[in-house]
Amino acid sequence: MDFFRLTAVELEALRLSLWVSAWAVAAGLPFGILTAWVLARLSFPGKSLLDGLVHLPLVLPPVVTGYVLLLILGRNGIIGALLYQYLGVVFAFNWKGAALAAAVMSFPLLVRAVRLSLEGVDRGLEAAARTLGAGPVRVFFTVTLPLVVPGIIAGIILAFARSLGEFGATITFVSNIRGKTQTLPLALYTLTQIPGGETGAMRLCVLSVLISMAALVCSEILARRFAARMKG
Repeated sequence: MDFFRLTAVELEALRLSLWVSAWAVAAGLPFGILTAWVLARLSFPGKSLLDGLVHLPLVLPPVVTGYVLLLILGRNGIIGALLYQYLGVVFAFNWKGAALAAAVMSFPLLVRAVRLSLEGVDRGLEAAARTLGAGPVRVFFTVTLPLVVPGIIAGIILAFARSLGEFGATITFVSNIRGKTQTLPLALYTLTQIPGGETGAMRLCVLSVLISMAALVCSEILARRFAARMKG
């Protein structure tokens, strides 16, 4: 039973990971839904470029993404310097930066899930609502959004799981600081680098797998229940 007893460092990393992942998903969700709607419903010059930029973190090495974030949003970065000077906001080397890095890395998965769900919506239902006098905003919130809830749920869970496992961009952008930026993957990496840390590393590995599997199972259950309710 001692194997499953987390140390103070491991508990700290777990709490921080859950906190960072929750904020990453919450911050990215409105932008993800908006971006998915734009890509699914609108045609405009540069759409392919926007699509490529949204999905770029999937193909770039995470370290490159983290380094770009550091150049742009670091305290001396292009935007980071202005944020620090005028608003006192700092992203680099704290949990807010870790959440931002996780949000950027998980954003493509969120957008893709919502976009696929939007593309599967029957446009005739939206047209029928408009003929009954509903405006575009009301149609979106009363017809379109409820129909894409399964895709939103899937996107949220995928983004959360991806945020929970984020490593490369996080360690590059905010380093590996215990209690501030040391999430589960970073704590696991640290344990593999010190003598006698094998047991702790294995414990965190098992914990990460269990949390990710639980998230995926919950996503499937929620999506099925909502789909069944919509059919009913």
